[in-house]
This record gives sequence, C-alpha cells and structure tokens, in this order.
Amino acid sequence: MRELRVCLVASSRFPIAEPFHGGLEAHTAALARSLVNRGHRVSVFAAAGSDPDLDVEVLPVEQFEPSDAARRDVGAPPQAWIQEHHAYLALMLHLQQHGHERFDVVHNNSLHHLPVAMAGSLRVPVVTTLHTPPLAWLESAMAIAPNASTFAAVSRHTARAWSHAVDPVVVLNGVDTDRWTPGPGGDRAIWTGRLVPEKAPHLAIAAARRAGLGLDLAGPVMDRGYVDAEIVPLLGDDVRHLGHLGTPELVDAVGRASVALVSPHWDEPYGLVAAEAMACGTPVAAFARGALPELVSERSGRLARPGDVDDLARAAREAALLDRSQVRDHAVRHCGIDRMTASYEQLYRSLLVQGRAA
Repeated sequence: MRELRVCLVASSRFPIAEPFHGGLEAHTAALARSLVNRGHRVSVFAAAGSDPDLDVEVLPVEQFEPSDAARRDVGAPPQAWIQEHHAYLALMLHLQQHGHERFDVVHNNSLHHLPVAMAGSLRVPVVTTLHTPPLAWLESAMAIAPNASTFAAVSRHTARAWSHAVDPVVVLNGVDTDRWTPGPGGDRAIWTGRLVPEKAPHLAIAAARRAGLGLDLAGPVMDRGYVDAEIVPLLGDDVRHLGHLGTPELVDAVGRASVALVSPHWDEPYGLVAAEAMACGTPVAAFARGALPELVSERSGRLARPGDVDDLARAAREAALLDRSQVRDHAVRHCGIDRMTASYEQLYRSLLVQGRAA
C-alpha cells in the first residue's frame, strides 16, 4: 500500500523531546516514530526544541511578540496564550493554502481549539484525538465546526465522556513494547508522572507506607507549590524523588520496581504510565478511575476504590505477587503501539476513500 503523508499537529507549549513533560508528548513522539517505521512520511508541528532525531520534519512557526503599546492594554490576555494562538493560527492558514499539496491527512494531536474550529477550511481530512476529559474551548470549536473533523478517543471511558458533543471512534493508546522492556523487579514500589495534585502522588506515598514498601517517585515538578507543601515533607529514606527522567532511565527504574502505583485524583483518560509499567513486567496497583479499569486486568495488576489509601495499599501488596511474565504478556497483547498505529492508519485510509467518493 502506498505511503501516506501525515501532518501530526502536536503541542506548541512543550517540545517533543526527552525527558517528556507528560504523556501527551511521549505519545506524540511514539506515534510519529511508529508511523515512520510503517513507511509513511510524517511532518510534526511542535514546540521549538523538539527532538531532531525523530526522523520527522518540524514545521517552523514564528512566535508572536506584541508591541509595547499592545502590552499596555490592561485587558490583554497573557502573552503565552497569544503566542500559542498565533502559532496554531499560522499553521492552519498555511495548511489552508498548501496542506493539500503536502499532505494526505492532518492528525491533530494537540489540545488547542483552532485545529478543530478551522478543520473545515482544509482540503484534506482532519483527525483529532481526544486525550482529555471535555474542555470548554474544544466543545466550542466542535459546535461551530460540526462534522469538520473525525474524532478518536484514547479509551472507551473518554469516548463516553465526550459523547454529548461528538461520536468518536475508540483508538486505544499504546506504548512501544520494544522500548519499554522487561525488568527484574525489586523490593521498592514506583510512581511515575507529573507531580501535580490531580495525579496525587501524596496518596501513593501514604499507600506505599501502609503497605510497608519503599517508594520512588519519577517525574517533573509541574506544581511547585503543591510539591513543596505535600511531597517534600514526606521524602526520606523510604520515599525518594528520582527527578525528571528520560525514557531509558525510566525503563530501568520501572523495571526494577516490585509494583507501580497509579493514584489519580481525577478520571484518567487513558493512563499511559500503567501501560508503560506493565510493558516492563511491573504489575500495577491503581485507583479504579477513568480508563484504568480498561487497562489493568487480574493478570496484570489490582484495582482499588478511588481515593481509598488503605485499599490501594492492599492492591499494592497483592499486585506485587503477580507473575511478571504474565504482566508483560498482557501489555504486549493489549497495550502495544503497533495496534494503535495500525488503527490510525486504517482510519486515515478510510477518510481518503470517503473523500474520493464524495
């Protein structure tokens, strides 16, 4: 089958580069690599500083700088908001003029409203992946441009959450199980992700201590006030913050853990950290929120009542006893990136067929 020319629209706020700021950036990099490996040409719109080794083209978009006079407007929005808006507007205007010459499909993997609102002005199909619970800006864009995009949700939970606004197909996220490789396990637990209140690492610390487990935290400090108030006072010999690690270091740390704790204080749209842990053979103990019940099976982990620290401790003790080879097998079968990329490839081709038939 012929190669596809894919424009992958990513975040303009954080670069697609190691160490990743979050799951969305890691997912975008993995999808770009996987599409290239399947023989397609991929151009990525992303923030400055994105990884030049992704084997993709980074579309240059100049950042807008307001004049001194405009800065004196007391009602002006924050400059970061203006710059982000300007970046996506410039991209969409470019795609209006030249997108049909360069691409077969535009895949919007960002959280910005403009690629959705302006999708109908392009002469190529637009796929938008929903990575979050409903957001007001995206809902507004969907309302003014109905049927302009085709939407994909990263889990059945996320599809249900958005069903009042759109009818997305479900394309489960995936991780590169050739990169997230099995580890030997160990005697400490691990928690990975952004250190923010909605991920609630303070609850993972409490659960690990009640389970009698040491705990390593790995991830960027995205809310300094929260971390200083809720995490730093809890650090010690039994609880360590390893810092913001790149993927190779994360694979090693997760693979050496006895169990991975996932403690969301919100409904996880997917739960990439759970899939990554299971790919390393590390069983998961997680609050049963959002899409996590779709990912974690009896063979790969244990679920706990949301917000119940004692139950998460129980889940951690039980999960740590699971067969690591079966955990890894579950991840390969159900959380692999090849399945995800093949689903997107099928979606792209179906839209091209519909476009030719129209």
